[in-house]
Amino acid sequence: MTKQFQRMLQKQGLKFKLNTKVLSAEKKDGKVFLEAEPAKGGSAETLEADVVLVAVGRRPYTEGLNLQAAGIELDNKGRVVIDDQFTTSQKHIKCIGDVTFGPMLAHKAEEEGIAAVEFIKSGHGHVNYAAIPSVVYTHPEVAWVGKTEQDLKAEGVKYKIGKFVFTANSRAKTNLDTDGFVKIITEAETDRILGVHIIGPNAGEMIAEGVLAIEYGASAEDVARTCHAHPTLSEAFKEAAMAAYSKPIHMSDKHNAVVGCGNSCLSVPAQIVGQSILSA
Repeated sequence: MTKQFQRMLQKQGLKFKLNTKVLSAEKKDGKVFLEAEPAKGGSAETLEADVVLVAVGRRPYTEGLNLQAAGIELDNKGRVVIDDQFTTSQKHIKCIGDVTFGPMLAHKAEEEGIAAVEFIKSGHGHVNYAAIPSVVYTHPEVAWVGKTEQDLKAEGVKYKIGKFVFTANSRAKTNLDTDGFVKIITEAETDRILGVHIIGPNAGEMIAEGVLAIEYGASAEDVARTCHAHPTLSEAFKEAAMAAYSKPIHMSDKHNAVVGCGNSCLSVPAQIVGQSILSA
């Protein structure tokens, strides 16, 4: 996904200088001049810009909280140490969000806040960290939840992939915004959805369906047999789920045949091509 995302941004005119380190920055005559060189050594160059955004990672921000005086333990990365009930080294203090473990995401912190209150009130609370979505708010958007192929290979899990491109989605074509795809990863033996990855229009909105599927242990077939409104971008999610178990409809491949259907074109499994298809 990252390589395809990079290619999409390059088509928009963005230039990437990877494995490059910045040596200095100077403001002069309303411009910013950066001196940079290859990380492994080489000739330096000067880059001119109107604005420079410094985004070199994130860290817990605990300054001013007086944690040391409160006796709160931190780890070597400056994060507040907590147990599985969000309790710190001081039993009467709980901690959630960006200053402790896990991804620094507002929606993750919100779920932790609810769970922490539930622990305080009833002694029970839960956050499913396998179902926390991530979104890159660019154009096109990128969103994902759950496992990647690399994760599953490392874990020795056999998996299948269903993929559907937005170029075959009628709403995306109508909107003239067809870059990207929906990719669904399922467990080969059970068809259970393990990961969802989306590049394209409204990816940050569409990922919610993937989060719900993972939260409830849905199979690709469960999603594929759920009616999705037409024409919508969400149909690409349904089609990717269908493709995960070799039953795509609106995209032909070697296992499918394409037949005429009124003013549209419908791709159906080859074994049923001999039957009649009526279009309203």
